[in-house]
Amino acid sequence: MAQSKKFAKSQPAQFLRRQGGDVPPFHSSFQDSSPRRERIKHLLIGSPKAVTSTIHLLHVLGYANVGDWSPLLPTDNPNEIMSILTRQILTQ
Repeated sequence: MAQSKKFAKSQPAQFLRRQGGDVPPFHSSFQDSSPRRERIKHLLIGSPKAVTSTIHLLHVLGYANVGDWSPLLPTDNPNEIMSILTRQILTQ
């Protein structure tokens, strides 16, 4: 549990560090705009073991429940499957 709290707290800092100088300056207009909901899709593709392990890890980290993902779907490649998670996020 402590590890998932650490992960959640460090995400914004890691994101900003990766962006470097590409982060736009904060403007007061961001505060005035009302948030909108936008759909985002996550797609996992890999071996059945890798995809299911990742789904379970994201559940342990508190990001998504196992049941939120689509059933495991075969791809055209042997020993490869995919699963999709659709989320609504708030954007400004």
